[in-house]
Amino acid sequence: MTDGTPGIPPKERSSDLGTPDVSVMRRIRDLFAGEEPLVETAQFDSVLDPQEVRICFADGIGAADWCRLDVTWYTSGAYRFHYVDETGVNWRFDNHPNPHSPLRHFHEPPDAEPDTAVSSCIEVEESRLVARAVLKLWRRAYEHDDFEHLNVADNPP
Repeated sequence: MTDGTPGIPPKERSSDLGTPDVSVMRRIRDLFAGEEPLVETAQFDSVLDPQEVRICFADGIGAADWCRLDVTWYTSGAYRFHYVDETGVNWRFDNHPNPHSPLRHFHEPPDAEPDTAVSSCIEVEESRLVARAVLKLWRRAYEHDDFEHLNVADNPP
C-alpha cells in the first residue's frame, strides 16, 4: 500500500530516481486511452507540476465497479504502475532500486505491501513496451475476473 503521495513512496527508494518524465507519461496516457475501451479518463494529476498520470477505468477486476492505474515514469527509467479500486485492492508493478526486492518487482494484491514484493514478469525496459505489458496483464485479469495471474507471463507484452 502507498502513503497517498504520487510516484514511488520515498521510504521505498534506495537512490535518486530523477524527476517524473512528462513526455514518457504523456505517451503512456495516450496508449492506454487509445487502446483500452474501458478507459474513461486519462489525465495528469496536475497541469503545472505533473507527478503521475491517473487512468480511470469504467469497470474493475472482480467485484470492483471501477479502478484506476496511477502511473509515474522517471527520467532514470524507474517506474510505478499502481492499481487501486473501489474495494480497496492494490497492486503495483515497479522498477526501482530498493533494499527489499528485485529491481523490477510486483507488489501483490490485495494490499501491495512494500516489504513483500516479488520478481516482476515484465522484463522489457522501453516505456511503451512496459505500458503494453501492464495493459495486457490488467486486461487478462479483468477478462478472467481474477487477480491470480497478474504477474504470470513469459516476458510480456
